Amino acid sequence: MPLPSIAKPLLLALPLLLLAPAAGHASCTDKPKPGVDWSNCTKTKVIMKGDEFDGAKFQKADLSASTFSGSSFKEANLVRANLTRTSFRDADLEGADLTKAFGQRTSFKGAKMAGSTLSKAEILRANFDGADLTDADLSKAELSRAIMTDATLDGVNLQHANITRADLRGASLAGTDFLGAYMYLTHLEGIDLSQARNLTSQQLEITCGDDDTKLPEGVEKPASWPCVPDE
Repeated sequence: MPLPSIAKPLLLALPLLLLAPAAGHASCTDKPKPGVDWSNCTKTKVIMKGDEFDGAKFQKADLSASTFSGSSFKEANLVRANLTRTSFRDADLEGADLTKAFGQRTSFKGAKMAGSTLSKAEILRANFDGADLTDADLSKAELSRAIMTDATLDGVNLQHANITRADLRGASLAGTDFLGAYMYLTHLEGIDLSQARNLTSQQLEITCGDDDTKLPEGVEKPASWPCVPDE
């Protein structure tokens, strides 16, 4: 039975409709803007300074070796993103979700990260120098050798995080929760831990502190302090 004439154009157009991206789905060619969806996109070695990405989606995106200095990522989704050698220097990541993000030598130097989530992130040798992480969630994060000098870590959740050989000198740690945190050779020299939460003498025995390190009430200074300098 022959098809009605009106049906033929519809059948010809059907494959094109099936191939067209659904509204709201990721488009890796979209320009930087708030709410852009670059999930699963490859954006490596790009330079985007001062761009607006508030509420944007970067889930499982590869952002390695890219520069986003001074850009805004408020409430952005960077879950499972590859951040190897990515720079967020002086960027605004307040409320951003970096759960299970991964990489090495990522720079958050001077970044605003209050209320952000880095739970279960694996970012080795990250640089948080001077960053504001007030009330951020770093629970179960792998942050060995992280530079956290002069960072604001007030109210940060470090429960069961690995901060082996991290440098916290000069950081603010009021209300920081260290429950179960692994702190092998973590640098605590000269800092005020008097208001830290769930910090135990057992944890401190493998850390690096000195006579100027202030400890919570009832927590004794380890006999192992100060550490022998690394050769």
